[in-house]
Formats: sequence, structure tokens, C-alpha cells
Amino acid sequence: MIREILKHPEVEKATLVDIDGKVIEYSKEYLPSIAGKLDDPRVDVQVDDGFMHIAKSENEYDVIMVDSTEPVGPAVNLFTKGFYEGISRALKDDGIFVAQTDNPWFHQDLIRNAFRDVKETFPITRLYIANIPTYPSGMWTFTLGSKKHDPLKVTEDRFHSIETKYYTPELHHAAFVLPKFVKDLTE
Repeated sequence: MIREILKHPEVEKATLVDIDGKVIEYSKEYLPSIAGKLDDPRVDVQVDDGFMHIAKSENEYDVIMVDSTEPVGPAVNLFTKGFYEGISRALKDDGIFVAQTDNPWFHQDLIRNAFRDVKETFPITRLYIANIPTYPSGMWTFTLGSKKHDPLKVTEDRFHSIETKYYTPELHHAAFVLPKFVKDLTE
């Protein structure tokens, strides 16, 4: 995620929080093409519990991206209304956040509950999907919460010409067009 974030020229600082320092260490050692940007001077790597990091942050972040594991073990708190409320406090007034919210074929209750909790916390809440072939079924959902910015109102001039393998301005809008069974999870 850090590698992709740093492609945006306006990024001055990116903070990576991971509960397990070994994940960071092994990623650098065995996955250098993915983890190679962790040594960039703009990156602040912190070994910390994500829930606790958010709980002690206030008005600090423009964007928060939660790329957690499934809601088991240490990650269970990262799928709670209290965590989303903490994210809201940790964000600046025009802040925006997104979290992976799992597979719509197998974890409908998780998505429904996360969407409801984010919607009760943020004035703008959207669910979108992406194709991730290495994840179960390939279809994955992400829940976005924003204090001010609606991703459906982004105009073409806001898109940068950043080199990506998947994302395009057209796909940006298409990602929010949900299959009926997924859209039903938001109602």
C-alpha cells in the first residue's frame, strides 16, 4: 500500500502501522518489490496496535487506509464502531478513510455491519468493489467514510496520470456500481 501511496506527488508523509514488527522485517527481506518503499524518507513505520494508534490520534491524518486481516484475533477491534469513531477523530476536517471489508459472497453480515457503523459515523459512506484474484472468490469490498468528499463527485481533473496496473478514472466510478446482492448489504 505504501508503494502505491507514494506514487502521488503531493504525499509528504505516510505512516504505516503494523502490530507485528516481524511482518515488516520479513516483507523487506523476502518481498522487496512490494516493501521496497518502506525505507523512503517520507514513510514513518510504527510497530503498534492499529486500534490503539488511532485511539491516541486526533486531527492528525488527511487519509486513513485500513488494510487489515480478517476480523479475528488482534484485528477484531478494527471492525468495530468504536474504531470507526476513533478514525473520525484522527482525521482532519476534510478527511477520508477506507477499509477492506471482505468478501460479499461469504461475509455478508460483516459488510452489512461495517457499512452501518461507518454510515452512523461519517456523513458520506460508500461501498465499492474490486477484483483481487488471490482473495477468495476474487470479489472484495471496501467501505469508505468521508467527512466532506464524495468519491462519486470526483471530476476528471482530479485524476493524476499515475502509472497503475488496475486503476483508471473510468474504473473509479464503475467500482461504486454494485451488483444487486452487494448493494442490498448497504440498505
